[in-house]
Amino acid sequence: MWNMARVNMGFLALLCLPTLFFDVLVLSHKSNIYERSAVPRAAPRSVARMDGDVIIGALFSVHHQPSAEKVADRKCGDVREQYGIQRVEAMFHALDRINADPFLLPNISLGCEIRDSCWHSSVALEQSIEFIRDSLISIRDDKDGSKWCIDGTPSNQPPPSKKPIAGVIGPGSSSVAIQVQNLLQLFNIPQIAYSATSIDLSDKTLFKYFLRVVPSDTLQARAMLDIVKRYNWTYVSAVHTEGNYGESGMEAFKELATQEGLCIAHSDKIYSNAGEKHFDRLLKKLRERLPKARVVVCFCEGMTVRGLLMAMRRLGVAGGEFLLIGSDGWADRDEVVEGYEQEAEGGITMKLQSEEVKSFDDYFLKLRLDTNSRNPWFPEFWQYRFQCRLAGHPQEMKKYKKVCSGDLGNESLHENYVQDSKMGFVINAIYAMAHGLHDMHSELCPSQPGLCEAMDPIDGSKLLDYLLKTTFRGVSGEDVYFDENGDTPGRYDIMNLQSVGDGSYDYQQVGSWHEGILNIDDWKLWMNNSDMVRSVCSEPCSRGQIKVIRKGEVSCCWICTTCKDNEIVRDEFTCQACDLGWWPDDDLEGCVPLPLNYLDWSDVESIVAVCLSCVGILVTLWVILIFVVYRDTPVVKSSSRELCYIILVGVLLGYICPFTLIAYPTVASCYLQRLLVGLSAAMCYSALVTKTNRIARILAGSKKKICTKKPRFMSAWAQVFISFFLISLQLILEITLIILEPPLPVKYYPSIREVYLICNTSTVGMVAPLGYNGLLIMSCTYYAFKTRNVPANFNEAKYIAFTMYTTCIIWLAFVPIYFGSNYKIITTSFSVSLSVTVALGCMFSPKMYIIIAKPERNVRSAFTTSDVVRMHVGDGQAAQQSKSILNMFRRKKNKNGSTKCKTPSEGGECVAQTVCACEETGSRLESDGGHQATN
Repeated sequence: MWNMARVNMGFLALLCLPTLFFDVLVLSHKSNIYERSAVPRAAPRSVARMDGDVIIGALFSVHHQPSAEKVADRKCGDVREQYGIQRVEAMFHALDRINADPFLLPNISLGCEIRDSCWHSSVALEQSIEFIRDSLISIRDDKDGSKWCIDGTPSNQPPPSKKPIAGVIGPGSSSVAIQVQNLLQLFNIPQIAYSATSIDLSDKTLFKYFLRVVPSDTLQARAMLDIVKRYNWTYVSAVHTEGNYGESGMEAFKELATQEGLCIAHSDKIYSNAGEKHFDRLLKKLRERLPKARVVVCFCEGMTVRGLLMAMRRLGVAGGEFLLIGSDGWADRDEVVEGYEQEAEGGITMKLQSEEVKSFDDYFLKLRLDTNSRNPWFPEFWQYRFQCRLAGHPQEMKKYKKVCSGDLGNESLHENYVQDSKMGFVINAIYAMAHGLHDMHSELCPSQPGLCEAMDPIDGSKLLDYLLKTTFRGVSGEDVYFDENGDTPGRYDIMNLQSVGDGSYDYQQVGSWHEGILNIDDWKLWMNNSDMVRSVCSEPCSRGQIKVIRKGEVSCCWICTTCKDNEIVRDEFTCQACDLGWWPDDDLEGCVPLPLNYLDWSDVESIVAVCLSCVGILVTLWVILIFVVYRDTPVVKSSSRELCYIILVGVLLGYICPFTLIAYPTVASCYLQRLLVGLSAAMCYSALVTKTNRIARILAGSKKKICTKKPRFMSAWAQVFISFFLISLQLILEITLIILEPPLPVKYYPSIREVYLICNTSTVGMVAPLGYNGLLIMSCTYYAFKTRNVPANFNEAKYIAFTMYTTCIIWLAFVPIYFGSNYKIITTSFSVSLSVTVALGCMFSPKMYIIIAKPERNVRSAFTTSDVVRMHVGDGQAAQQSKSILNMFRRKKNKNGSTKCKTPSEGGECVAQTVCACEETGSRLESDGGHQATN
């Protein structure tokens, strides 16, 4: 494997040889070849080294990244305490503890080579080349017998502190880590990151030798989205730092937001070292989305957040206008918000879950300037921290006027000390490398102290396998292990920057996110706010409303439209109408059957109709009884009793009709409805037509001057036959309609809100029987009108006429009410009842009065015609003739008791205005409305 590594190294050497050769030429002092490295156009950079049997490389951002103006020169910024000096000292501290641990890598010491990455990819790549620089320019073929070149002289021993590195810890930035990994994996050098969280780094096809003790940004994006969802912030702005960390993290957040239905009002990116104009322009774009998008999700590095806060101060943006949700690049770092706490107040940040390392505090706070010789950047840090200068020191910073006290001890690291929030991850990364080497040594060099040949040199590909399998308890007590992608589980603390009084601010932990489970104390989060922040484009729609997306708007911006009364909310964008007979439930989420309505016996109109029918039935039965009892009296005989019985039966059926109409619709009740409504009216009006027709024919026959014979079909049974014939026509019509349209109970929908159970009577099924009855009513009315002026003792025709006039009014009112309203059943019921009531009252009341109250008038003489009969048709001259003239035509009895008309030879003739019969009849005509009464 080492041979393969040598081939790779040789190949890269050919590629990098021109640059490296130029590096060698610009070295000013050979004596410093192992202490300092130089690159074109860049000042020499310090390197911290610690000797050991196995060397571990480390990249820490000891200084801030170069400003935009100095990127080309790769000139780094000011020294950093937490991200720089503390992490350098954490490396030394961790290695001291590991080397002192008899159970971890016994008899093997770990050393380190620490370089400054300046949080910039070009600087970090330059320093990574330095890690393998000596190997690239000094490895020779094994056959030459010389491996190393020290000061241009071949040597079989490596130079001091110039052993090949077994692995690299860091760097902190994801974009920088990607650049470094692209180089290190060519030489099979494992890399363990302590804060690089980019999603791309989980791809083992591209970054095989990369591992990390922090979770992937996929989990962080999920955690940030869970916070946004918890408070229903559906419309947010998004900002991310230019580079792999911000871009991949924000891409993951946007993808998850789209899946969850959240909308991004505005998305933008910016470099951490961008100028003020760029930050001002970005902030103005964010303000354009106010007041709807008040929440800004910032997947940013710390300095990007600080630049945004500075822009808020310049533009006079109050802290309450925006609520920032920051990633772990902000975390709980004081340097991000220092001096701009008012603008950052209320900000919610993600902090990788890690406890403070107490042992490091004890170590770091005891460091002194005169005793700390392992850290070449410590003098620079000391001057920067206490704003003083070390007079006469090679790294003297003359910009400070105050002279450092040095050994006098006036400066103390305890002042404003804050431990790096990722300190635990830095130490865990170092321990992970140590445990991997320990497991490798235990298997390849069992029971052998020190390194064996199998680990000299260390095979990076084998070490990677051991690293992926290693498991140990971290510095904070948590279990540390790697999955197949080299990632660790996601655990975050949720921090909130709050005012703690007296104008000071501090980060407070308000919740946590552990492997997909979010826990937040809402009271702690909003304790300093009167109202919870809202960040929505449109307010949620009320119940029964749907969202209508405006054209050109995102899915979170809508107008609410109310569904129709018969519609449910199928989804948030669609109304769906319920089927006929169904209605939305109370929640408007489903359809339920409408209650089935039908005319109930307890309804007021039903009670009235039934009471009327009951009274009518009793009265009708009483009339029938009286007619049967007094069937041989003149008043009954003169009323065409057979036809009266038919009429009374029709009236009785008419009163029974409301019961069939009001009853719960069944097949039987529907059959009875179809039959009785038309049949009852047909029986009444068929008999009346027959009666009025007979009267009209008898009186019309009186116009003849010579009576030759009796009119035809004048007998009682002939009249009954004619009535039944007319009734049978109605019955045939109804049976035909029943066959064509069988009566069944069906649902009737007068409106979408109502459903009634009725019988399926169609328009034809109703109009045809009604039309036939109307024909009978018109015919009867016509004959009744013709015979309205009969003598006083022949006045039944007048009652018939009044009955028919009233009936016409009832049925003329029935037609528009029936076809123009939803009360068809009750309308039909009352119309039928009123019709038969009029017939019963007008035609039979006078007869009942005579039979019951005036029996003395129930004699034959009261029903004999003796006066002139005045016909509506004719010349009407009879009324103008004197009684003396009329007396000339009176009938005389012969000896046989028969009445004869005078013949023309006797000087007389039958007059048209006199009711007479021919001699051969052998009987008299009584004015009984058309019936013959046998002597």
